[in-house]
Amino acid sequence: MRTGDKSIDVGGVTLAAQSFGTASHPAILLLMGSTASMLGWPDELCLELAAQGFFVVRYDNRDTGLSSTYPPGPPTYAVEDMTGDLLAVMDAYGVGQAHLVGMSLGGLIAQIAALSSPSRVMTLTLIGSEPLGWDGEPLPHIVPAFLDHFSKLAGMDWSDGPRVRAFLLKVEQLCAGSGRPFDAVAAGARVDAVMTRSPNLASAFNHGMVQLRDDWTGRFREIKQPTLVVHGEEDSILPVENGHALFHGIPGARLLVLPGVGHELPPEVIGKIVVTGWLRSQRTADGQHAPLSTAHR
Repeated sequence: MRTGDKSIDVGGVTLAAQSFGTASHPAILLLMGSTASMLGWPDELCLELAAQGFFVVRYDNRDTGLSSTYPPGPPTYAVEDMTGDLLAVMDAYGVGQAHLVGMSLGGLIAQIAALSSPSRVMTLTLIGSEPLGWDGEPLPHIVPAFLDHFSKLAGMDWSDGPRVRAFLLKVEQLCAGSGRPFDAVAAGARVDAVMTRSPNLASAFNHGMVQLRDDWTGRFREIKQPTLVVHGEEDSILPVENGHALFHGIPGARLLVLPGVGHELPPEVIGKIVVTGWLRSQRTADGQHAPLSTAHR
């Protein structure tokens, strides 16, 4: 069940957050990616994790949903500030330590938290993310089809609901992999929910310009928390090479590559295999990993 909605002040920034489950249970913080609000983590997933014995918290990053938003344009905050937001949400719910599950930009925030506040991070699950401070040969990033679609943002009339809806629905389609037919009805329902709940939807695209403030060169290799890297084989935002780089760089990391999956969260995979299976393996009495048949070194 959903147990607590909060409006959290962080130095004048308001963050909207929700919790599921019992506060005394091990905590999972769900960190969504660029432009996405907490609705990127479906209610069904949050409820399932709570039923598995976790205290689950999701929240709107600044510039999304019901959290504070800024005028469209280059943000005045950095990724490190968004990491401070995460810690403030944990504090507001009385969470001393948590399992962090980060999607895309959320995975970058999780890596910073693991390095800057290691005592507060129990494990990392990095989904469709990239290595913090990558210092090797350039990794592939967003594909041309996405860049072409995002070029339309400059002329977007955000008061034109049908046009905005069509734009966001196309984003959903471009993120999807080929492993299943694209469900336009379900995607449209997700878009409608986001539009209904986001008073300043244009501000979410400020995330595309958010930068790191500090020098993190090579620092992802210093992460010591147990880490599961999850990546869609057909990811069009951060191609799968980014997942392989994380896997090879973080000591002891495990890797799960999802065939036919793009830059998306298939609920049956994320809920039942990745999060529940992985985190339950971290709770075994002898501290050993239970096997994940789809994970490999």
